[in-house]
Amino acid sequence: MKKIGFLSFGHWTPSPQSQTRSAADALLQSIDLAVAAEELGADGAYFRVHHFARQLASPFPLLAAVGAKTSRIDIGTAVIDMRYENPLYMAEDAGSADLIAGGRLQLGISRGSPEQVIDGWRHFGYAPPEGESEADMARRHAEVLLDVLQGEGFAQPNPRPMFPNPPGLLRLEPHSEGLRERIWWGASSNATALWAAKLGMNLQSSTLKDDESGLPFHVQQADQIRVYREAWKAAGHKREPRVSVSRSIFALMTDRDRAYFGNGNQGEDKIGFIDDKTRAIFGRSYAAEPDALIKELAEDEAIAEADTLLLTVPNQLGVEYNAHVIEAILTHVAPALGWR
Repeated sequence: MKKIGFLSFGHWTPSPQSQTRSAADALLQSIDLAVAAEELGADGAYFRVHHFARQLASPFPLLAAVGAKTSRIDIGTAVIDMRYENPLYMAEDAGSADLIAGGRLQLGISRGSPEQVIDGWRHFGYAPPEGESEADMARRHAEVLLDVLQGEGFAQPNPRPMFPNPPGLLRLEPHSEGLRERIWWGASSNATALWAAKLGMNLQSSTLKDDESGLPFHVQQADQIRVYREAWKAAGHKREPRVSVSRSIFALMTDRDRAYFGNGNQGEDKIGFIDDKTRAIFGRSYAAEPDALIKELAEDEAIAEADTLLLTVPNQLGVEYNAHVIEAILTHVAPALGWR
């Protein structure tokens, strides 16, 4: 295991039981947690994007702010739903945020998951044409994004521009060199992992995937990673890909930890349906004393296959508590699993 970061959905609710009661709280606390995670020695701060929900949404202002406040950690998403995205505008936003962060952006994108509203991407002005599904549209948007991030000129310049142009066709600006190689695809199936490998995207595998074999979640996820790596090699890419998996992991260090996570009811995979057709398997959570946790995690085949582990955090419990959750894993669990 090379890197460990956190993944926050940025939930907020005005409930008095929540430490994150507004959108402003969610955003500002996300920045504070990223700063705290860097100080603790973590390797990354990642954020989930959901629309029409009391969670984090438009990611680039947040990513830019985190980039300006930190100096070392990876800053990323897991994931941005490409059904909602204008890929050219997104390339400009991503280029700006990456330059502010000094080239530390790690953008996870995907076809998206079920949202809070019906066909929410239509409200954003996007609709798949005849014969194309919403998933096809997301992948098409992703391919356009990858193309323009290469930094090649493609737009014919105005012969009477407001400002002088460089010679030739114009590209999008600002361009951040190397960002194209730091795009990740969140794949729920083996087929989309293969597609991501062929296009040279890194792989993000979440806490759920399509149930394609009936085997335990971590075994299916490990198989997906191996299939991806084989496809990457066959495609002839020159660099080594990165692969992340997400997990809910809690070291029970204090009475408060045990009160929150020590009930022992999250120790098994679950089966569900993410839409009318797709049977999915949801990976278990881990919560135990550090010694027991180390033994359990050592048996997780997908964690062993990946180079990056993203710890999902209960952000509504506040920055201080989530920093404690991260520190407990980094200090008492991760070194025994080969981190650093």
